[in-house]
Amino acid sequence: MQKIALLTLGRLPKALDVAVALHGAGWRVIIAEPSQWHLARVSRSVSKCFAVTSPNDDQEAYVQDLLNVIRSENVSLVVPISEEALHATLIEDKLPDGVALFSMPHESLRLMHDKSRFIKLAESYDLVVPQTHLLGTKEAEELAQSEDYVIKPVCTCSGQGLQICKQGDTLPTASELSASVVQSFLGGALKSSFSIAHKGRVIGSVVYRAAILSGTVAVAFEKLNEEADIENWISSFVKHSNYSGFISFDFIEDPSGQPRAIECNPRATSGIHFVEPKSIANAILDPERCSDLDLKPHTIMQQFYPSLTETQVAAFRRDQFLKKIRILATAKEVNFAWRDPLPLWLMPFTSWNIMKRAFLKGESFGEASTYDIAWFE
Repeated sequence: MQKIALLTLGRLPKALDVAVALHGAGWRVIIAEPSQWHLARVSRSVSKCFAVTSPNDDQEAYVQDLLNVIRSENVSLVVPISEEALHATLIEDKLPDGVALFSMPHESLRLMHDKSRFIKLAESYDLVVPQTHLLGTKEAEELAQSEDYVIKPVCTCSGQGLQICKQGDTLPTASELSASVVQSFLGGALKSSFSIAHKGRVIGSVVYRAAILSGTVAVAFEKLNEEADIENWISSFVKHSNYSGFISFDFIEDPSGQPRAIECNPRATSGIHFVEPKSIANAILDPERCSDLDLKPHTIMQQFYPSLTETQVAAFRRDQFLKKIRILATAKEVNFAWRDPLPLWLMPFTSWNIMKRAFLKGESFGEASTYDIAWFE
C-alpha cells in the first residue's frame, strides 16, 4: 500500500522541492494549505490539496483541520515546510499512533525562532554571535550608545520590523514596539545556510548568499563553497541541541571576517533548492543511514517572477540592472522542470493573492506570503 505524506504548506517553492522529492521516492503527497490556490497545487507530484483555516485567524481550528486531514487520508508522515511549522507542530501530542512528524517539538522551535532566546542558547554553547539584548534593558541602552545597532522583533520573519540605527540614536521605549532585541550592527557579508539534521548530527548543509533581494528576502541565490567556519558552527549547534529536521541560520561577518549567527530559522529555507530531490527524500525518510546531501550542479538559482520584478525596478540604476539581468538570463529557475512545467507556467495565477497583497500593501513578496502563517508571539 502506498504511504501518504502530508506537507503543511504549498505556496512556497521549497514546498515543491519536498513534494517532488517524496513523490519520486514512491509516496503519495498531499498538502494542507490555507490558500485555495497555491504553487504546488498544479504539480504532478501532488495528489490532493486541502484548504485549512489560516493559523493566524484561528490556531485551534487550524490544528483541528490538520488532524482531520491526517485521519481521513491515513497519513503516515507530516512534514512542516516553512513559517507555519510553529503552528503545525502543535499537533504532535494529538497525532494518531504510527504517524511521524518530521520536526523538533513545538517548544524547541519556539526557543530557536525567538531572536533573544536563540542568542542566549548559542552563547551557552560557546558559539560566536553578535552582542544582543532585549529592548528596554540597561544593556540595550549601553549597546546603543557604544556602536551602530539594529532593532528587530524577537518573533518575526522576512525582515519585518527591522530598523538599522547609528551609534547614539535614541532607542524607542519597550512599550512603543512589540518585544524586540537590540543587536550589534556588524556590517559584513550576509550569508545563509540550510541543513538537514538527525539526532544531533548534520546530514548535510548548503551555504549561500543572496544574488537578488526582494526587500530583505532573497529571490535569487548563489551557492558558496569552502565555508568551514559556518559549517563548523552549524555542526556544533546541532550537536549541542540534539536537533532533528530542517534548520537554517543567517550569518553576518564581523570586521575581522568571522561569521556570527544573527538568527535561526528552524525550518527549510531557500538553500533546499540546491539539494537533489533524492537526497531530500533520503534525509527525511531514512535519516539514520543518510550521511550526506548531494547538491545540484547549479551555482546560481532564482525564483523567476520576483527576480523579474526586482530587475524591472532596477531598470534606471545601470549597475544594478546589468547585474540582475545577467542573473535573470542565466540562473536556474527553482520551480521549473519539463516533466512538471505547470508550477512555473501558472505561477501568476496560483500566486495571485500573494502578488496582489504585495502590490496593494507595498510589502515584499516574503511578507505577503507569510502574513497569515508566521508565528508572532
